[in-house]
Amino acid sequence: MELIPTLKLGLLNGWIFLALFYLIFGIFLLIFPKDVVARLYDFDRSRWDKRQKVFDAIRRLLGFVSLVLIIFTPIKTGTTVFIPGVVLFGLGLIGFMAALIDFKNRPLDQPAVRGLYRISRNPQIFMLFVLVFGISMAIGSWLVLFLEILTSVFGHARTLAEEKACLARYGDLYSVYMKRVPRYFLFF
Repeated sequence: MELIPTLKLGLLNGWIFLALFYLIFGIFLLIFPKDVVARLYDFDRSRWDKRQKVFDAIRRLLGFVSLVLIIFTPIKTGTTVFIPGVVLFGLGLIGFMAALIDFKNRPLDQPAVRGLYRISRNPQIFMLFVLVFGISMAIGSWLVLFLEILTSVFGHARTLAEEKACLARYGDLYSVYMKRVPRYFLFF
């Protein structure tokens, strides 16, 4: 692993992982019913305070920088962290898709509480972190890993806002769920 990766155009760069993720995610969005896709992005940002908006803007900027670095960083196939990175990417990808299916299969008037949602209130977010963690290992970049951690820290404000919106929408049902299930798998 290196702190600052050497950036260059190439066929064996981190973009391969991103292309696979976005291809599969895009297929899911195409085959899911339109109301499910709308629910994926259905949360009210109008009540966010200034801090939440600033943190979300920082999260987006950091995520964009990470994407650019991943796209232009060659994959480090000969390193000891390449295989663990690919495994983590695969686990994150499978977990993310499983969480999407769990979300799709929930009743319209209830929060997602089945499948991975039984052990995490935010499995999609957690699995995306695992996925990018794996990519950062496969491309051998400490910088991408550091940016992903920062992105997650700033993204936590968004997670809290989404949970607040779920409390407003689902009331006691979600409140009980929050007490029973941790936010990010092991962390309440």
